Amino acid sequence: MRASEHSLVESMRRFVLAVFLIALTGTSAELLLLEHTDGYWQLLPLMLSAISLILLSWRAVDSRPFVLRAFRATMILFVLSGIVGVWLHYRGNVEFELEMYPSLDGFALFWKSLKGATPTLAAGTMLALGLLGFAYTYKYTEAEKGSRCRQPHAA
Repeated sequence: MRASEHSLVESMRRFVLAVFLIALTGTSAELLLLEHTDGYWQLLPLMLSAISLILLSWRAVDSRPFVLRAFRATMILFVLSGIVGVWLHYRGNVEFELEMYPSLDGFALFWKSLKGATPTLAAGTMLALGLLGFAYTYKYTEAEKGSRCRQPHAA
C-alpha cells in the first residue's frame, strides 16, 4: 500500500472508531437508563460493550494480532446479539399483544408486534455496532501492525 493510501485508510479507520465509540457510549447509556439489566439476555449487550472497550483499550497499548482477532470475534458476537435481540423483542411483543388481544393473528399480529411496547428493531443497533467494529479493522494487515508506511522506492 502506498503511503498516501495508507494515510487515507488510517484516517478512515480513526473516523470509524470514533463513530463506533460514540454510538457504543450512547447505546450503553440508553440501555442503563432503560434498566435493560433483567437477566442474561438483557445484560449481554452491556457485557459486550464493556468487553469491546477493554479490548480497544488493550489495543491502544499492545498491538499484537491476538487483540485485533479478539476484537473481531467480539464484533461477531455483537452482530449475533443484534439478531437475537430483534427476535427476543419481537417475541415478547407477540406475547404481550396476544395477552391483550387473544384473537389477533396473521399480519395484524405481526404488525402490532412490530410496533409493540418493546422497540422491536432497537436491538438491531448491536448489529450496526458490530459492522462498524468490523469496518474499523478494514484492511488491517499484520505488516501494518506497529509499523510506519514506507515511501515507494524511486526507480
